[in-house]
Formats: sequence, C-alpha cells, structure tokens
Amino acid sequence: MARAISYSSCSHRIHRRNIPHFQANHNHHSCVVMPYLVRENLFIGNIGDAAEILQNGSSEITHILSILSSVSISFFTEWRSSLSIPSKEIKKVYVGRPDGGSGSEDDSGDGSKSSLSPEKLLYSLENAGKDLKLVRMAVPIRDMESEDLLDYLDVCLDFIDRSRKEGSVLVHCFAGVSRSAAIITAYLMKTEQLSSEDALESLRQSCESVCPNDGFLEQLKMFEEMGFKVDHTSTIYKRFRLKVLGDCYNRGEKIDSSKFGADPGLPVEVSSGMEVSPNGRGTPAYRCKKCRRVVALQENVVDHIPGEGENSFEWHKRRSGSRFNKSDESECSSIFVEPLRWMTAVEEGALEGKLSCAHCEARLGYFNWSGIQCSCGSWITPAFQLHKSRVDISSV
Repeated sequence: MARAISYSSCSHRIHRRNIPHFQANHNHHSCVVMPYLVRENLFIGNIGDAAEILQNGSSEITHILSILSSVSISFFTEWRSSLSIPSKEIKKVYVGRPDGGSGSEDDSGDGSKSSLSPEKLLYSLENAGKDLKLVRMAVPIRDMESEDLLDYLDVCLDFIDRSRKEGSVLVHCFAGVSRSAAIITAYLMKTEQLSSEDALESLRQSCESVCPNDGFLEQLKMFEEMGFKVDHTSTIYKRFRLKVLGDCYNRGEKIDSSKFGADPGLPVEVSSGMEVSPNGRGTPAYRCKKCRRVVALQENVVDHIPGEGENSFEWHKRRSGSRFNKSDESECSSIFVEPLRWMTAVEEGALEGKLSCAHCEARLGYFNWSGIQCSCGSWITPAFQLHKSRVDISSV
C-alpha cells in the first residue's frame, strides 16, 4: 500500500479499504475521501475526512473526536475558507474543575496532580455538522514532542468507548499521522491489553502511514508501564510531571504554585488526603528535626534508580563490574520530592536555592531546576532534595 500524508494531493492519496459507502464527490477534489476502518465502529482520518463528514453528513459516522491545536469549529474554516459548519455547544470542561462528569481523574477537582496548567481547557463537546446530528469532542493537543498527551488520554478513551456503543466514531487530527494515531494506539493498548509496539503495529495493518512523534511514543510506553491507566500516584507519572514542569521552567514560563503538591504541614490538607491503613498505622511522613513540622509525605517522594555510588563521581574512570553488584554503602543520603507549596524559594522563580522549613526556617535541603546528583550517583532533574539528616520519619 502506498503512503499517504497530504490531503491536498490526490496523487498521494490512498484508496482506503473496507468502506465502499464512503465514496463521495468532494467539491474540491475528484479523489475518493474515506477514513480508515481500524476496528468495528472505529475510524482514523485527517482533517479532510472530518470536514467531508461534518459538511455533508454520513450514514455511518455518528461521533467525531478532533485532536487539533484549537478546539474551535472555526479551525476548519481557517483551513478551508469555503467551509461553513454549524455547531451548538454542549459543554466545556476545564482542568481541575469538578463539573466535567467525564469520569477522568482531572474531574476530581484536584488539578495539582495533573501536569496540565490549572484552568486549562480539557475538552469541548458540541453537536455539529449537517442538521447538528454529529457529536464532536475537541481536545487541544499540538503535534509536538514536548506536548502532554497522558493527561488527555482518559477523556479521549472514554469518549471513543461511549461513541462505539452509540454508533461509530472518527478520530482525526490534521494529517491523520501522529496525534490521532497516538490516541487510537492507547485505546487499543487499553482495550486489548497490547504493548505500545504491538498496538501501533496492529493500527498500521489498517493505516500504514501512522507515525506518532517520539514524545507521544515515550508517553505511550509510560501508559503501558502504569498498567494501561494514567496513575497520578505512580513514580512513573511523578517523574513525567516533574519533567513537564522542568520543560516549562526552561522555556521561561512562570511555574504556577497551584501545580505544586499540597503542603502536608497544613492540618486541613493533611486530614482531607489521609487514609489510615488497615493495620492502624498512618501514612509515612517526613518531619523537620528541629520543629517537628511535616514537610513531606511518602506520596510526595519521587523514587529514582540508584546510581553507582562513589564510582559515579570519579573523573573519567572506566566503569567495571555488574550494576547489580552494588554495596549498601551507596544508599542515598537524601530523598527527592515533588515541589510542594511550602517551598517559597521555588515559587519565587530562582534556578536553585536552599529549602528551609516553613515554620522554623531550618535548612532542610536544596533545589535546582537543572538537576542534582544524589549521593548514590544518580542524576535527578529537576531536583527538590531533602537531606535525611535534617528530617525524621514518622506516621501521620
């Protein structure tokens, strides 16, 4: 099968399989416009396919999932000025608001656990197209390696699932190559318990031109490692969230403190988030040795793979031996946590600085957006470090 990337060039367009009733006389092109059938009631396509269905209707497609840089229906008019597509808004859902009703973790109201900026539009839902018969969900994702895909997966996969039960859904982005392919790959991974590689290979059996960008592929691997769900409490997600925050800082963006973890030293926030374990013991907590204020909970800790101890610090020394034969001497002298709301020095925007207790101002550690090397030799970026010698461990 030939590869197809550009909608505007008929000579490069693939004749798509298994959907004879999608043949249409398009006003601008003489070539056939047909999305690819991936699974029963599930199609993948590009902006041209979506525009054709929105303008002329479809006997098959009932729902459209648009993965574009803008959620507005006017995006289609900007792409092709001759298009006029009616729409009627159903609702808009924002990160961290409890009124979404989509069943995703972001709808819990705690946007701080997500990598997305607070109050950012998560998706819009509308009736659109001919006679407003189509249900269109639009999700604002750019085709960039640095883009956060993970935090949109829940709402996208839920929409695909519901749409397939009610009719058929077309998932499209601009070219039908990267964003839509990443979303459908995640859907196949979750519903068929496939690895990211196997799911993508399966999708290529239907549409061989799909090729998610490297950043999306990396996040799909994380999705697999988290058990085909976006688990905000997992170390994998915490590392990803830190990386996103670090990228924002490096781009010169102001880091909103609402993206920091809750201050565990404030009684209200501790009581609202605590769960007592069945054995009666509480959550492990790290307290300032001087004043006993809680400065971090175990859930705030971001684990890392230990390095090679002192060997890591030796100048150009050739490494030898197995990485598994490490002595206990390389045990970390610090813990690394997510940025927390008591860290005023971090909020002020400095590249690096001391971390001092919010109550007694005792020095607890250090932070550096460019990274810090742990005593075990592992490099942590960005790093929010608490020295074990400055804190005690107890239960809350």
